[in-house]
Amino acid sequence: MSHKILALITVENKEAIAKYREGAKDALAKHGGAVLSAAPISDTYEEGTNKPSSFALIEFPNKEAAQAWHNDPELQDLHALRRSSGQSTIFDV
Repeated sequence: MSHKILALITVENKEAIAKYREGAKDALAKHGGAVLSAAPISDTYEEGTNKPSSFALIEFPNKEAAQAWHNDPELQDLHALRRSSGQSTIFDV
């Protein structure tokens, strides 16, 4: 059964997130992952203290593959680049 994660990102550094996106597709594919949907957030119905500016819904073959993507030592520089672009919250859905 497939496993989905949701990434909510508050972009504060557009150059860093653009560079991250260049490598993100291959990094996800390495673990069987793919972006199902990603876009800037336009309409907000309720807002907490940290409104994300974009989201990505990502699918992996299973939860273990998602965890392997996140914990892959070869991808830590890429994850650090995403973190340097602003704030991100990534969780299972």
